Amino acid sequence: MPDVAIQAQPHLADALDWVGMDGIEMPVRFDAGDGEVQCTRAQAGAFVNLIRPDRRGIHMSRLYLLMDQYLSTRTVDSAMLESLLRAFLESHKDLADRARVSIRFDQLVRRAALRSDNSGWRAYPVSIEASLCADSFRMELGTEVVYSSTCPASAALSRQLIQQQFAKDFDATQPVDYTAVLAWLGSEKGIVATPHAQRSVARLLVRFVDGAPLNLIDLLDRVEHALGTPVQTAVKREDEQAFALANGSNLMFCEDAARRIQRALDADNRIADFHVRLEHQESLHAHDAVAYTSKGDWGR
Repeated sequence: MPDVAIQAQPHLADALDWVGMDGIEMPVRFDAGDGEVQCTRAQAGAFVNLIRPDRRGIHMSRLYLLMDQYLSTRTVDSAMLESLLRAFLESHKDLADRARVSIRFDQLVRRAALRSDNSGWRAYPVSIEASLCADSFRMELGTEVVYSSTCPASAALSRQLIQQQFAKDFDATQPVDYTAVLAWLGSEKGIVATPHAQRSVARLLVRFVDGAPLNLIDLLDRVEHALGTPVQTAVKREDEQAFALANGSNLMFCEDAARRIQRALDADNRIADFHVRLEHQESLHAHDAVAYTSKGDWGR
């Protein structure tokens, strides 16, 4: 059968950075770090460069079949991805010297409630990017953590209003009655103002050291612990109260959250580099507060 891809186009004779396919629907098998392999639906991208200006195109079907072969039968890890990329180049050894693959999917992780005996599922988005160039293999893992952020400035202003209300309701020249104060604190007057809080997102891109496992759960645990207020799944009243306490104990601007995550990731010697974008989706403003942090020169 004729193959027009091998025909030269003299008026378009140039090398190309990347050629391939994106949005490929594939199953993916992934161990998030708990020893349980989940199989889920993924979207993938497969690319090689084109170094031959005398060739019109690459063999996209070869990339697709290799993706199907590897992703359908093997668990995603660094060794598998490097092997897949080498197979890409072997299938295009006369056309390419660089290969790249991307995989995007959601990973379900069971999360315990804060105080009750309940638990529920959180779906964390996962993106894996891997590339191979001149025997140099590189892989990055991306995910995101959703959390609550309570504004420290708003909290201070709220405390001031509560003080003013207390001064209005209690005579400074008279002895303070413990029972009356306790009842006042439990009334609406005792919390006449509340600080604003918002749903916030930390988008993480991490590069692990050579040989380190893709431990997604450990990464999530480290970041969520540093923030102190990740969003919850199953929530009873005691869990909601614990969440309110966590918010009050973890007042943070986006800069504070960025530094918390930066310190947590810097302390992990399995992480070679990282880039984090934090977005506090303001309830006070119509715009968002945003901060970035990274290790080394990534993102600077």
